[in-house]
Amino acid sequence: MAESSGKPSVLFVCVHNAGRSQMAAAWLTHLAGDRVEVRSAGSSPGKTVNSAAVEAMAEAGIDISAEAPKILTIDAVRESDVCVTMGCGDTCPVFPGKRYLDWKLDDPAGQGVEAVRPIRDEIKTLVQGLIAEIAPEATA
Repeated sequence: MAESSGKPSVLFVCVHNAGRSQMAAAWLTHLAGDRVEVRSAGSSPGKTVNSAAVEAMAEAGIDISAEAPKILTIDAVRESDVCVTMGCGDTCPVFPGKRYLDWKLDDPAGQGVEAVRPIRDEIKTLVQGLIAEIAPEATA
């Protein structure tokens, strides 16, 4: 668990931090609320978030239009319990005791919203599975 809050923390990484990782972070925040700390970053961040990803997420009722790609830092990895790369060849610095996952996802870069919708939906399913593992709902 992240030392700062006692909550599990997840870092989503893809090269440009403009599509897949932004959608994954948004889904995790939306679905898990404050039960999980969420970060996203890229090794070579783009200038803006992919407009098709913004549109696809808006269709699901989630606004990521104000997000901005961020550079991947060693501290972001160190402070995260789970590091998820998005099938884009990015690698995270490896620290003992961290969990590393690689989700094989199509790249939405340069694609229209029609092509991004199935990626968005696949990410949602993967995020739901991750939440069930690291931050399940408390049962009364």
